[in-house]
Amino acid sequence: MSVKNWFNESFPVDSEALIKISSEPIPNHLKRWWWGLGGTPLFMFIIQIITGMMLIFYYVPDPDRAYQSVDYITHTAKFGWLIRSIHRWASNIMIVALLLHMIRVFFTQTYRKPRELNWMFGVTLLLLTFMFGFTGYSLVYEQMSYWAMSVGTGIAGATPFIGGWIADFMRGGSEIGQNTLTRFFLFHIALIPLLTMIVIGLHIYLIRALGVSELKFPGDEKLKKKSYPLFPDHVFTELIIVTIIMIMLVTLSLLFPTGLGEPANPNVTPLHIKPEWYFYPVFRWLKITSLEVGVIGPMVFILILFSWPFIDRFFEKKIPGKEIAFWIGVAGFLTINIFLFWEIFGH
Repeated sequence: MSVKNWFNESFPVDSEALIKISSEPIPNHLKRWWWGLGGTPLFMFIIQIITGMMLIFYYVPDPDRAYQSVDYITHTAKFGWLIRSIHRWASNIMIVALLLHMIRVFFTQTYRKPRELNWMFGVTLLLLTFMFGFTGYSLVYEQMSYWAMSVGTGIAGATPFIGGWIADFMRGGSEIGQNTLTRFFLFHIALIPLLTMIVIGLHIYLIRALGVSELKFPGDEKLKKKSYPLFPDHVFTELIIVTIIMIMLVTLSLLFPTGLGEPANPNVTPLHIKPEWYFYPVFRWLKITSLEVGVIGPMVFILILFSWPFIDRFFEKKIPGKEIAFWIGVAGFLTINIFLFWEIFGH
């Protein structure tokens, strides 16, 4: 028996199913790559998993050794600085691509029936990605990341009714210490990735089950073909995008490698505590409001974002044809950017 026959018997593959999957029709608008940014966060997530596993070989989740282990990765381990930089930059590109993808979905209104649930999965993925960023930044255990972790758990503690329980659960007690770092490490490498993979699986399944939303553009009616095949056309397009992103990712990592600040010192509070840039709007909001309002505000925003397909349906039913959703989206987008740049350039 040949090796090929043995493999086919041991690992049977339904060729007809593969042909059916690979010949899935893709709407013509996805030839414009900026309409199909959903694959970029997925690719960045894969990069995060690969580089994260490399970093785990050297990282020690212990308050007395965490900073030293990151210092070893950055300055001593061969190409450790590059792997850490790729890991950091990939997380930023993942967040940017995910935000752009959600903005596109919002303003093209492709969250509408029957895709409401898939929008909710998308919002869940955005929140999980932010949790990735927060826990990963905290694990460095430098001065800024330590105090960002302290502020973050304090903000969680201000959540109405269950804040104390959430804060104690995150810290593993009443104070930041060994239990906190162990839990953040567990969240970052196990719990959040597991939840993310489950939600990604559900998200992709619904895309396959419901199909890709087709957008109409001027001139499309003249096209002879209304769609194109997944393979090889769309697959090759995605490979080109992935190649460009990888070049950009490595270039950013080489030109702007991730540095390392002073080690965490619980007894010295920095003059200016700064979280990662994607938390700037919330951070600025907290500065201009009370703690209770500062916490409730983002919670209300997330609730509105999560249930937006149903809110939009209500507006369309009560005030049809007025594009209320569009103008609310513009107002929300401008407000978030004002808070973002206010925090960047403000004092």
